[in-house]
Amino acid sequence: MTKLRKAILRVPGSVFAYHSLKKLVSLPRFASDFVTFRRKKSHDGRFSVKVSDFFPCLIDRTATTSFEPHYIYHPAWAARIVAETRPERHVDIASTLHFCTMLSAFVPVDFYDYRPAMINLDNLTSKEADLTKLHFETDSVKSLSCLHTVEHVGLGRYGDPIDPQGDILAARELSRVVAPGGSFIFVTPVGKPKIAFNAHRIYSYDQVLALFPDLKLKEFSMVPDDFKKHGLIRNADPKTVPLQEWACGCFWFTK
Repeated sequence: MTKLRKAILRVPGSVFAYHSLKKLVSLPRFASDFVTFRRKKSHDGRFSVKVSDFFPCLIDRTATTSFEPHYIYHPAWAARIVAETRPERHVDIASTLHFCTMLSAFVPVDFYDYRPAMINLDNLTSKEADLTKLHFETDSVKSLSCLHTVEHVGLGRYGDPIDPQGDILAARELSRVVAPGGSFIFVTPVGKPKIAFNAHRIYSYDQVLALFPDLKLKEFSMVPDDFKKHGLIRNADPKTVPLQEWACGCFWFTK
């Protein structure tokens, strides 16, 4: 991606405009592909092909498969931690649904969210919880995760009350409920500290550690800004965090 393209995509609304333009440019190819498909002798009438059923996918013709690096790498990292610790049961607080649903194939999972997910799947329970007021007993959860979530608390994005200290309250609750000897998997954006209101906070490495003074860090891994070159860096160097704008910090704590 060129510097000019990066600069353009930072302008509010430019991402929508960029993709809209790509779709518009792709329309002639779409029409040509449809005509070619209809003319193929192998089109044997097994399916109806009507203009009213068109579902144009106009920006998927790429040389490689694109993906959102944070949400591909961090659940993969967290799942590896759970596979290593092999808990009898795992509790997840408001992480991506892809993580808890896939994890439930191997270990019973209790999933909680401020906006409960209406999921019906064996080995998985889905209920409501407020991160700033968790209902669990102190020192009761042996295997806990909260991935890419705390950075949102208190910003109102998901209908929660506005509270500049919301992330601190959530961190205290998470730390409180982890059982002695238990495992806590935590993920949040790291880099140059700032709030991108009302989306999220970005923390420094030291700020994350300060959120959990009663826990011991077992592993720090990271998906850096230059994820295409480095991917997920296991046991990353904390000194590289200040060089990042919006990296994905993966912290494995114990108590």
